[in-house]
Amino acid sequence: MAISQDQFDRLARELPGFGRDPASIRRRIEAMEAVLEGLFVIPGTKYRVGLDSLVGLVPVVGDLATAAMGAWVVWEARNLGMSKWQITRMAANVGVDTLVGAIPFAGDLFDFLYKSNTKNLRIIRKHLDRHHPATVTIDG
Repeated sequence: MAISQDQFDRLARELPGFGRDPASIRRRIEAMEAVLEGLFVIPGTKYRVGLDSLVGLVPVVGDLATAAMGAWVVWEARNLGMSKWQITRMAANVGVDTLVGAIPFAGDLFDFLYKSNTKNLRIIRKHLDRHHPATVTIDG
């Protein structure tokens, strides 16, 4: 049974985090960044790793999968109306992470250290704080 666009829009408004407003987009991007970059803490350290580092250990397929997730973050940023320069910087972060991450062994270490999605989240937060101040959340 197909639903109409109006029904979908009403459902999206009722479900938290699924709207098209900047606050919902911010929550989705922050959740994706947490999954990709900070899902687990390495025991004995304060260093966090996520699916980007873990799935990236699988040759080719893992790097392409995490690149697709990083590209989704860039796409959501585009939906926020961010400038072409910001989108280009974010796409470059994902591209570098994907290309260097595809190199066996050295790329896995690079994935572990280079957090492209965290860099992109920083760019998005700066934009949102400036252009959509109502989306600011207090961490703590």
